[in-house]
Formats: sequence, C-alpha cells, structure tokens
Amino acid sequence: MTQAEMTVTGESLARPEGLQGVVADWASDQRAFKNVPWGKAMMWIFLVSDTFIFSCFLLSYMTVRMSTEVPWPNPSEIFALHIGGEPVPLILIAIMTFILISSSGTMAMAVMFGYLHDRAKSALLMLATAAFGATFVGMQAFEWTKLIVDDGVRPWGNPFGAAQFGSTFFMITGFHGFHVSVGVIFLIIIARKVWRGDFDHARPGFFTSRKGNYEAVEIMGLYWHFVDLVWVFIFALFYLW
Repeated sequence: MTQAEMTVTGESLARPEGLQGVVADWASDQRAFKNVPWGKAMMWIFLVSDTFIFSCFLLSYMTVRMSTEVPWPNPSEIFALHIGGEPVPLILIAIMTFILISSSGTMAMAVMFGYLHDRAKSALLMLATAAFGATFVGMQAFEWTKLIVDDGVRPWGNPFGAAQFGSTFFMITGFHGFHVSVGVIFLIIIARKVWRGDFDHARPGFFTSRKGNYEAVEIMGLYWHFVDLVWVFIFALFYLW
C-alpha cells in the first residue's frame, strides 16, 4: 500500500525512532521551510554567526577584567563630561543609548508602513533611522577623540590602570560602530529604492524583491534591531559594570 493509499484509509506511517524521527519530522514540516524568503533566512544565519562573534568579544572582555591584577579604570570617571565645570558621569553614553534605542522605534514603523505600501512614510522613517545611527557614530567618534587626545588612552595602555582596557574598549566599540555605519549606508540605499517605488514595480537591481513585496525593508529592520540589542549588552558591561 502506498503512502497516499494509507492516508486515504486513515492509516499512518510509523515514525522512525530517535534522531531519525526528529529529522523526519523537520523534513516534512511545510510550515518551517515553505515560502521562507531566502533573504530573510540568510540574514538570520548572518545574525546568529555575528552573535557568536560579539559573544566571544564580550566574554573575553569579562575574562580579562576579572583576571587582571591591575585596577580597572572607573567608567564613571573616564566617561564623564564636564558641564558647567562639574563632571557628569556617563551623560554622553546615556544620550547615545537613548538615540540608538529610539532608532529601533522608527525602524519598526518603517517596516510597518512598508508593508502597508506607504512609500513616503516608510522611506522617511528609514532616513530618520539612518540619521539616528549617523548621530550615534558621530558621538562615538567624539568619545574616542576625547579618550585618545585628552586622556591618552591607547589600545596598548592607558594612564588610568589596566592596559587591557584600551584594547578591549576600542575593539568592541569599534566593531559595533562599524556595524552601525554599514547599517546607515544600507538604510539610505533601501530608503531610496522605497521612495522610487522599486519594490512596487519590481525594478531590476540590487536588493529588489518580488513585485509588491517589501521584505527587504523587514530584513534591514532585523539587522538594525540586532545592532541595537548588541549595544545594550555593551552598555551594561562596559559602562555600568
């Protein structure tokens, strides 16, 4: 009796035991694999791999900080700005964090209006997200300049304590800043395509999906939310610990 005949008669095929059974279940699960856009699947794979990289960086930072015998610099003192002659701890970092977290809201709305086919609002919100990201990178450049020029912090040492502080700080924040900068560039590119109606007319070119489908905007949103989430961990471990 064939599988189709067994299905008609109400009989079911025996599921293999153990790992083979798990593989058989997933291989036959149409909901898990059918109609999944390849771009979204590839973005998720990239984000998972990037999660491992950031996790290794942060775990290395925590290991170095807990194992060093030299006192670790006090973040409240190093990352303070003098306003009115008085040091204000972490004020710049707080503003940077607020800006980046706010950009997740504008990105989420851009995705929503994209699927509503409201090209103008979606494109403008993506440009607003890009502006938030560019502002964040600019403030991070100011922070680096202050540490390097005014405080004398270097990747190989600093006058405040443990030499590993400079190397871990510039590596991790620089890697994250690179991600934000790349995101800003691609936000502008996708916003331009949305504004021109490339997704409505399936105009040939890079990052153009099926006609009437704004999945490229959603994929961009996945990347941007990931960048924001990573900053939350960097903020907690670098600036609050």
